[in-house]
Amino acid sequence: MATVDTAPAAAPQTLIGSVQRAMRLLEAVASHDDGAPAKQLAREAGLALPTAYHLLRTLAHEGYLRRENGVFVFGDAAERLSSSGAQQNRRSMITDALRHWRDTIGVPVYFAVYRDGEIELVAVADTPANPAVEEWADFRETGHAHAIGQCLLSQLDEEARKDHLDRYPAQSITPYSVRDDRALLRKLSRVGRMEPVVERQEYALGTACAAFPLTIGSTAATLAISLPSHQAEKLLPTARQLQHEIGRLVGTLAFSISI
Repeated sequence: MATVDTAPAAAPQTLIGSVQRAMRLLEAVASHDDGAPAKQLAREAGLALPTAYHLLRTLAHEGYLRRENGVFVFGDAAERLSSSGAQQNRRSMITDALRHWRDTIGVPVYFAVYRDGEIELVAVADTPANPAVEEWADFRETGHAHAIGQCLLSQLDEEARKDHLDRYPAQSITPYSVRDDRALLRKLSRVGRMEPVVERQEYALGTACAAFPLTIGSTAATLAISLPSHQAEKLLPTARQLQHEIGRLVGTLAFSISI
């Protein structure tokens, strides 16, 4: 005779009703640009008015809502969540754009900006077959040695460049690096407007890099690529290909300035 399985069915995942009700209230608030009173929010969320009042007071206490002139609107905590989500979306857009060009030209692609006196590598797209340059020495402190940093520094005014080099003076980190600030400034003075900056093994042995400037408001920005040094002859043609086709990406990359 077949055995009948009498074991109880697995219990459904426990849901916390108060959290569900609070989320419905937040959704109701989001549907009103100028906020809404408690009675209207309770009705739209399908909640009893006493329950809605209790949850609204709790959400206001925690900073997710605030009451203004009798209506509830989003508070600072909710706005921080929204800002964080928007930042994540923008970073995702940038990464997707870099991945597109990585796949198109077949090399690692980097996007960086100069912000608040520092070199900031915003995003990188590479593959296991064509890996990005390993950051073996802090990118911020070694801007004199890599194409990204040199390109960003070339876009700064004299005062900002001097301030950077006072904090991070140029020094050799490979046998091919510029040896001091004077040598770096000579190299930067030879860079033509909107021309790619090229370095060969100045930051990492066995690697060559090219970076070209991007015009994004008043912020210094750059796109860069890297190749093994034995393929250095492909560096400039590949960088110019990317530079020529980059116009459609600039709007997307501009988002990163606010990240």
